[in-house]
Amino acid sequence: MADAPTPAEVFAKRAGGRRPALGYALVVAAICLWSVNATAAKVVVDSGGLSPLRLAELRATGAGVILFAAVALLRPQSLRVSRRELGFFLLFGIAGLAFVHFLYFTAITHLDIGIALVIQYIAPVLVAVWARFFVHEPVRRRLWVALALALTGLSLVVEIWSGGALDGVGVAASLAAAFAYALYILMAEKSLQRGRDVYSLLAWGFVFAAGFWALAQPWWSFPAHIFGEHASLLGRMADIEAPIWLLLGYIVLFGTIVPFILMITALHYIPATRATVVAMIEPVLAGVVAYAWLAEEIGPWQLGGGLLVLAGIVLAQTARPARA
Repeated sequence: MADAPTPAEVFAKRAGGRRPALGYALVVAAICLWSVNATAAKVVVDSGGLSPLRLAELRATGAGVILFAAVALLRPQSLRVSRRELGFFLLFGIAGLAFVHFLYFTAITHLDIGIALVIQYIAPVLVAVWARFFVHEPVRRRLWVALALALTGLSLVVEIWSGGALDGVGVAASLAAAFAYALYILMAEKSLQRGRDVYSLLAWGFVFAAGFWALAQPWWSFPAHIFGEHASLLGRMADIEAPIWLLLGYIVLFGTIVPFILMITALHYIPATRATVVAMIEPVLAGVVAYAWLAEEIGPWQLGGGLLVLAGIVLAQTARPARA
């Protein structure tokens, strides 16, 4: 008698019959919005004068208010939180969402966007390493090849032989963002395994992140005058100015909420492992947007290193069992 299919195999089979092409299209759409969001954030910080700390605060607060209100209206019962979950959301919201956005914004203000994202995207490799050594999850041997590719590619991206040609603060922020992103992935995965739905998870996560920023830098000290100002779009569009409130609106709505919803919806059509692998095109696409908009260029060594990092990420994703 044949073995019963695993839950992952059942999901994959069902997802395969639910227009997988639509799932891939949703993932690509989310990545496109995130890629433009990177450049919009850099314009707000470099040209608009808003600090990465304040931008991270505004992004978390705006997303938290809108997501929480939407979930409270449509699925209020999912917002119930037990005492055991309070500590989880405190760590998830602060060390995960709040820090990953702040570190990311800091990184892209010191580095070219494509380079910052390539460094940050070693997070899936860190997740696979954590699964192997700390959770003792069975991991395929290709993990070691993935780790070697990622580290080699990272060395090429930062041009390690030149003794620090890239901005040290930017590289450090990108590496720290990778660890924060890995923590965010691991905690989200654990929460979903325990039955928490994605929408309430994100809503509470952003609310706790917003609460942290409200304590760290109170809203009454926020430079509200910036909403009425204009900023140069920099790069190839330096002669064009846009209202800062419009750029901030894009970052909150189309750089955070909408792509999260698109990515979540895509999981109804394709497994999460495939969606994550497709999402690895973000460093490439964000680099293309930054080149077309800001005239940022990546050297041949950095381009080759980025491709090695992406190859390592794909291998790391396939090194973990399908159930994960």
